[in-house]
Amino acid sequence: MVDSLDTATRSRSRRSDARRSIDAILNAARTVLGERPDAGMEEIATTAGVTRQTVYAHFPSRDALVAALIETAADEYAALLDAAGLDTAPPADALARFLDAGWRFLRRHPLLLNSAVTRNHRPESNDPHDVVPPRLERLVQRGQRTGDFDPSLPADWLAAAVIGLQHTAAEEIADGRRPADEAAALCLESALRLCGGGWPPAAR
Repeated sequence: MVDSLDTATRSRSRRSDARRSIDAILNAARTVLGERPDAGMEEIATTAGVTRQTVYAHFPSRDALVAALIETAADEYAALLDAAGLDTAPPADALARFLDAGWRFLRRHPLLLNSAVTRNHRPESNDPHDVVPPRLERLVQRGQRTGDFDPSLPADWLAAAVIGLQHTAAEEIADGRRPADEAAALCLESALRLCGGGWPPAAR
């Protein structure tokens, strides 16, 4: 009985150690690849405080590590959107909250602005490209039903366009062409205009 308890304790300890290593590696990858998308596994291992062999024990290739990082990022994005109250706030306020969640996400995961990374390392499931747009599309549809947004354009088109606007604004910030506050304000104003905030025409 004592031996069984000792074995179970050791097993839990190994799982806990493995989880800590995985978390450290993913956090290191987020930081390092966010700054240098072409960084190698050795640099990620050093930043994580583990050996290169430990990284490969959990992630058999760099592609597998990046895919896992994107999946983890999708979970974080979903949690931000859950907390934003997108389904209950007035549509224009909900759109502002959606964009605010996006800014917080992109500050933490700048790597995902790199289209080459996201195109070549899309995970098999839980991809932000699959998780996020439907949430915004539902928000736009609700705004169209309540008369807050223009119903003449497809909601999926508007959702894709709003996300594209935010990516463009983020690139303006990253390239130093606009300060973050200005870019965020312009992005929100443009998104509201795009969705027809103030619809119907008689109210404009």
